[in-house]
Amino acid sequence: MGAEQLKVVSTGIPARLDRLPWSRFHWRIVVGLGTVWILDGIEVTIVGAIAPRMTERGSGIDLTAADIGTAAAVYVAGACAGALIFGQLTDRHGRKKLFMITLALYVVATVATAFSFAPWYLYLFRFLTGMGIGGEYAAINSAIDELIPARNRGQVDLTINGSFWAGSALGSAAALVLLSDLLPTDIGWRLAFGLGGLLGIGIMIVRRHVPESPRWLFIHGREKEAERIVGTIETEVRAKTGRELAPPYGTITVRQRRAIPFREIAEVAIKRYPRRTILGLALFIGQAFLYNAVTFDLGTMLHTFFGVASGAVPYFMVVFAFGNFLGPLLLGRLFDTVGRVPMISGTYLGSAALAVVLALLLMNGGLTAVSFVALVALTFFVASAGASSAYLTVSEIFPMETRALAIALFYAVGTGIGGITGPLVFGEFIATGSMTLVAVGFLIGAAAMALGGIAELAFGVRAEQQSLEHIAKPLTAE
Repeated sequence: MGAEQLKVVSTGIPARLDRLPWSRFHWRIVVGLGTVWILDGIEVTIVGAIAPRMTERGSGIDLTAADIGTAAAVYVAGACAGALIFGQLTDRHGRKKLFMITLALYVVATVATAFSFAPWYLYLFRFLTGMGIGGEYAAINSAIDELIPARNRGQVDLTINGSFWAGSALGSAAALVLLSDLLPTDIGWRLAFGLGGLLGIGIMIVRRHVPESPRWLFIHGREKEAERIVGTIETEVRAKTGRELAPPYGTITVRQRRAIPFREIAEVAIKRYPRRTILGLALFIGQAFLYNAVTFDLGTMLHTFFGVASGAVPYFMVVFAFGNFLGPLLLGRLFDTVGRVPMISGTYLGSAALAVVLALLLMNGGLTAVSFVALVALTFFVASAGASSAYLTVSEIFPMETRALAIALFYAVGTGIGGITGPLVFGEFIATGSMTLVAVGFLIGAAAMALGGIAELAFGVRAEQQSLEHIAKPLTAE
């Protein structure tokens, strides 16, 4: 199949995929690809919830609160590296091959983390786990966007990225058992990592039935395989719906290429789409700082400033996760109907305003553990929809040939700036024992989110219900 001769071809595959009614095939894509965010949510949240336990005497590993912040930063650094490495490979070798490899790395590294005995070992395997999830972001988001109809893309993308928080709630519930007196101090947190690996294996089994992206195939000289896959999908949809499909509208002509040099891809972002590049960076940096800081350090903040016992932290994490999951779920459809620009800017600016209120109340000492988490959950109900839309935006607004690498590049740069500094800054602020410094951290996060909202107002793209090829013309298009 890979030996087909390269040529100029006209194809209706994008139009055929976009006109499909929602079907069992699309649910299979959601389950096979999207559920990995549930897994990620379980694993990351358990780490946040068990962090206080890992700093206690008898945990089997000698860690301080600052070490927990460092481990979070190392995880994010690994995600940035993995996104860049696997993002390039995803555009070059295909979506399916890479989303199987990245999930395998994620599973192996997560299980290995369960055997941590020293900070350096923990850092190493948190880095490798991060590499796996960073690669997943690039491979999964590009594949989903290329297989889901245009009219559903916003809702599906936001809900799938937001499903991280469904996993987070499950992880918090699991942590209640893992941190209970039923298990020794040095065993419960290890089982948490093993659970993540077990669930990852289950996702890998489902994922084997997800096809390669037909959009990727026809551009890379494998149009016969692309036609076969789309034909199979259409036959299945007809059989399940019991009616004929609407005729597709429009074709696209491309000059096939095996690979596109990184230099050419970089020029696309810098020269052809500079405004979109600024937009992507602003959205990613804003959400990465606030999200990584609070997600990784919420348990430590509750333990340090509000006297919440480590075994009770998961109860508060469930509330936090529930607010985050409801945001994309309830607001997601509006990104396809009201539109990308008003919804993205609104969620970024709205969450920034709520973070400012939270910071002011922290400075005044007017919050209890319950009211603190309730206000955090409200802030992130809004912020979660905005954060998910950052991934949707960069996966839509750049050409097909650069899609995975664009996701990877913006994720790596934005998360490298915001996602590494966030946990480090909050970790150091928490270590001082000063509530005022933690409030300053929330103000920094609010400013970062506000800049993202302003960038959306200035440079946002009206991509709702538009074909990917219409939003950004493929580099190979004739």
